[in-house]
This record gives sequence, structure tokens and C-alpha cells, in this order.
Amino acid sequence: MSIECPKYEGIWGKAVTNVGVENLTSIYSWSDGVQSVKLSNLTDPAIEIIQGEPNRAIFFDNANYPIWVEFNSNVTQAEFSSMLQNVNEGFSFRSHILAGFLNYGNDIGKSEINLRYRIGDTQKSFTFGFEVLSTKLNYHEHWKYIIEDIEREYRMLSLDYMKRTFHGFSPQTDGDRPDLIWWSVFQGEQDKFIKACRSIIERPRRRLRGIEVYQRADKLKRVTSAIENEFAEHRKEPAHLYRNEEQVQNNDTQENRFLKYALGQITTKYAQLEQRIEQLKNISETMVAEMQERVSVLKHLQRHPFFRTIGRFKGLSQESLVLQKATDYSQVYRTWNLLRRAYSLNDGIYRLQSKDIATLYEIWCFIEVSHIVKEQLGLKDSDVDHRNRMEMSGMFTWELGKGEHSRILFKKDDVELAELVYNPKHTDHPNDSISITDLVVPTVPQKPDIVLQLTKDDMQKGMKFTYLFDAKYRIGGRDSDEVDEPPDGAINQMHRYRDAIYYQHNQDEALKREVIGGYILFPGNGQPKKFEDSIKAVNIGAFPLRPKDDVSRKLLEDHIAQLIVSKSSKIIEQVIPQKGVFVEVPNRVLIGLVVNRKRVNEEMFDNGSASLYYTGSNFPTTIALHDLHFFIPYIKGKGIRDVYEVKRVRTITAKEAKGDEGSENDLRLAFELEFNRHLFDDYKKIDTSHMSNNTFIDTTFDAIDTLLT
Repeated sequence: MSIECPKYEGIWGKAVTNVGVENLTSIYSWSDGVQSVKLSNLTDPAIEIIQGEPNRAIFFDNANYPIWVEFNSNVTQAEFSSMLQNVNEGFSFRSHILAGFLNYGNDIGKSEINLRYRIGDTQKSFTFGFEVLSTKLNYHEHWKYIIEDIEREYRMLSLDYMKRTFHGFSPQTDGDRPDLIWWSVFQGEQDKFIKACRSIIERPRRRLRGIEVYQRADKLKRVTSAIENEFAEHRKEPAHLYRNEEQVQNNDTQENRFLKYALGQITTKYAQLEQRIEQLKNISETMVAEMQERVSVLKHLQRHPFFRTIGRFKGLSQESLVLQKATDYSQVYRTWNLLRRAYSLNDGIYRLQSKDIATLYEIWCFIEVSHIVKEQLGLKDSDVDHRNRMEMSGMFTWELGKGEHSRILFKKDDVELAELVYNPKHTDHPNDSISITDLVVPTVPQKPDIVLQLTKDDMQKGMKFTYLFDAKYRIGGRDSDEVDEPPDGAINQMHRYRDAIYYQHNQDEALKREVIGGYILFPGNGQPKKFEDSIKAVNIGAFPLRPKDDVSRKLLEDHIAQLIVSKSSKIIEQVIPQKGVFVEVPNRVLIGLVVNRKRVNEEMFDNGSASLYYTGSNFPTTIALHDLHFFIPYIKGKGIRDVYEVKRVRTITAKEAKGDEGSENDLRLAFELEFNRHLFDDYKKIDTSHMSNNTFIDTTFDAIDTLLT
């Protein structure tokens, strides 16, 4: 058997750069009868591979491996018989040569090459086992870390089915037991279970049991004192029958009742899952045939005449040493017990398949971003409201809900601070259940991996700023400083996301640009300088992020922390406008002294019901009105507290303002107001020496802190 990889040197070099040569070892195993296994690059001397010991890794993700198997002339039939995925169709047997190729895509973990061939009437098999490694992450360390993080948040979300690789897993005393676990465990136990059942049926354990019999006197083997008296009474009646008790061997034991129950339970479950699995599109014919054969064998055993003499199982009233230690009975009990237990993705003797590493990395990034947001907001677990859920995907496995079905809310004292959403699909339909409320895409659907919305009340109550994160299990290359970069296509996609997603509160309002920034998360090393600069310039860039890398995590932590603390006005100032468009930043605010008058008084401002404020006759001409959006009333003796939005500025006469006391020729400025929010929880005093005419202060929100006394 020869296995080649045309681009192995390039793949190996990339893996060494990203993971390190010390982490690129694999354990190989094979069936008996193999003379030698060697690694050769056709120029240097071949390297002998030792079974069961760490050797140089050969198999990597997303690489082609042509395989040729040359058989002797007496082999009449041969096939590639993998049970993991329908790769058998890629192999053909001609002129005593079985040929094909493998590509594991993003599936990493343990795998096997299984060959089945026939010599005359004898069928034989051969197995070659190995590990498929990642060129971007350390499989021996990073994969386990990712799995542990995911399983801690979403139990059994990591599992998948019909993959090309598998992993070892171990039993636990509690937890979930989905059908996939049941099937995976029984796959490894089925031959031993069937063999044990057959052996018990042929040589069952029996016990002596007394039964009543009626016999004539000449047939009695044992005469008790009671029978002696009866015999004396009926000695002249040779046909009289005497009641006696005989000890006979009986199959109806507690252990055999358990066997009948366990066999029936397992046969029913196996038959149900076999029908579901047959409906899959990419299942191999070899696997279908073997499953059907297993169902037939189990049902045949279940109908065996032996079970007609066995009663109904009513549970185990006490521990049975026969079930725990007796040959064959212990195997049946062990299998039944294993199928009832939960399992964890730790190294163990049982096989389990997980989602591909690209999907796992995407889910892990979502979890990691949620942890960082919680940490940077200084929240406790009780402040995080998980409104996300797992949904059944296909036949066996689970996936994380999309859009509104997978939201995490971050709150403090019932005030929403941030929201994180996984994999929303934005379309032209607003409020789609798999999208985010009020976000639409007028053209084609867009589906970023992670959406972070930060809520800020400093400029407008409940205003949200949207940031996108897209997890890519790819590395584009390295820059001149030997720092990993994301793929160009991923950065281009982030530009498209930002330009495509809009905000629309209702159908009557015009579309508004929604996304403030977009960032790629990729399993690289170091921070690419040009993308650090691009974030400052256009707010699109990339962050390396991989397990157990505190340096890369710190880069993302610092950036999210900056997003959280930045003021709304500053964020909007930094948004780059379209050519020729002037962006008005509503940062200016006018602080005005409130004097009790007929239409305006302190009480109205105190309870937030004021809708009008008018000036005296001498309003300062230095205060520009064209970009004045907010007004803060100053109440003498108390200070400032509330923010009002300026809806309109107009001129009114003093008579209109004061009534009969005013003059038609005395003009004032009137501000039509609408309550916006509380700037402070209570009134705060300010330095009034800055007031023009002892009445007004023209300032900005950023500078208000400097006025407080």
C-alpha cells in the first residue's frame, strides 16, 4: 500500500510555522502481518515508523492523499470499507489494484484506512490507523481546550456524525445521553454483546427449583414420614397417586430475565436508529449492509425458543454477582450499563465524532467574545441573560440557534448594556426570526458569525452601536515581520458586511447605515501591523485568537474595552462619511437658567414635563443655533440633572410668552423641547461663573464634567 501527498513539503512547512515542529507527531497502528511502514520523500533515506510511538505527522486537514493498494493475483475482490463517511465511492479495484484518494477537509482527529478483500471463499481485512492534524492549531492541545470550553457552555454541542475522523471519549456518572452517544457506544460493543448472548443461550445458568409431582408408590424415589402414613392408609390401592416435590433445573432465573429484557431493549433501539441512519444521503452501502445484518441477528436472537421459558424482568432487587462476574452475563450487563451512561470528550476507549474544526472554532470564538464582554463590563454571571438555545440538526446532532434564537444580553440593574448574537442571517425582511430586530439587507442575505451591539445612553437613550466579528479558520500568509495575516477574502467580506447591513426602525423611515466596525478573528500568531492601523483608520481589521494564547486574547480584550468606554459622540465623529456628505455630531448642548414664569417654571422641568423654554431679550449672539441639538435646564440652588432634545427653535413675542404683561415688539427665542434622559441620578451643582449674561453656557457633553463643582 502506497500513500502519497503531492504538496506535502509545503503543507509541512506551513504546519511547522503555525504550530511548531514539536507538536506535529502522530501515533500509527496497523493490523498483524505488516513487515514495515516507511516515510520517504524519494530523495533522502526512508524513515522507519514504529507502531504505537510518536512519529512524524503525515496526514493534515484539507490535503489530497492518493492511495494505491497492489494485491496478489489470487485476490478476486477488494474494497475500501470506511464506516465514517461514504468515501468508498472514490475507490475502484482493477487489475488487482485498489486506487483512490482521501481528503479530510476540516475534520481532524483519529482515522483509519480499512480494506476488505477476498481470496477464494475467505474474506480478509486490513486496518491502518493514524491521526489527522491541523496546520493552524495544535490538535493535541488546542482542540481539547476548544471542546472543553464549548461543552462547559453547551453540553453535547460539539458532537457530529458521519465525519471522516473520530476521537476517544470516556463514561461519566451523569449528564446527557443523546442517541448519538448510544449509537457510538454500541458500535464498539455490538460484536461482543451478540457473542455473549449466543453463548448464554447455548449454555445458560440454571437453578434448582421444586415442583409438585404426583406418582404411584413404585415410582417414589424418596419417602417422607408424611408419605409413609399415607402409604399405610392406601397400601391396598396400587393406582393411588402420592404428592411429592422434585428439584429440577430451571432457566427462569433473575439473570436470564435480565438478558431477555436487555436484548429486547437494545434490539428495538438499534432497529429505530438503523432506519433513521439509512435515510442519510452520504451513507456507504457497506455500512447499510452491515447495519441490516446486525438488526437481523438481534431479532433472530430475540425470537429464540429459549426465551419462551423465561419470565418478565421486574428489576434487580439486589446486586447480582452472576451479572457482575459470570462469563458472558457480565458482558451483557456491561454493555447495557454503558448505554445508560453519559460521556465526556476526554481521551477514552470509545469512539465519537465531533464537528469539523472550522465550525468548532467559530462556536468557540462566540463563547470567547461573550466572556470578554462580560469581563470588560465588570458583570457577574447573574447579570448575563442567556437567551440562546440548541436546536436539533439533522438526525442526531445539535447546533446553536441562529439570530434571535441565540442571544446573550448583558445587563446591570435591569439596564441593558450589550447584546451578543450568533450567526444571524440578515435579509430584506425586517425582524426575521433568524436576524436582529430592525436590521435589514436590501440586496442579498448576509450572515456574519458574531454581532455585538453596545447600548449607550450618553447622547440618546437606548442608542445602539453594532460591531461584527467573523471567525475564519484560515491563515492568509505572513508579513515581513513574520506575523500571521488573515486571508484577503475574509477582509473583503467584512467590507461587504458593513456596506450591506442597514438599520430601519419601520417601513416609513429611510435606511440608515448601521455597522460601525468589522473584525476578522483567525487562529494566527501576533498582531498584523497593517490591520492594527486599518482599525484606527476605517474600523475594519483582524485579531488573532486561539486557545491558551494570552497575548492574542489581550489584544481583543483591549479593543472591546475601548469600544465599551468610548462616548457616543466620539464614535460618531470617527465614522467616515460618504464623499460630499457633512456629518453633524450632536455633541453641543446649551445650559440655560430656569426662571419661574407664566409658561415656564422649575416644577415643570423638575418632573420632566416641560415642552418650552424661552430666553430673555438679550440672548448672546455668540451662541450658534444651527447645530444645537440638546438643552440642559439649570435650576438655581439645585444644579443640572436632565437632558432635553431641541426639536425646534423659533422667535416669539414677549406677549406670547408672558401674556398680557409682554409687548408685541419684544422678541425672544423659544426652544421647543422633548425630554430625552437623565444625565445624572440627582442634581449636580456647576460653576456658574462661565455663564454668559449669568444665564447660558454653550458647551459640549464631553466638557460638562469640567463644570461640576
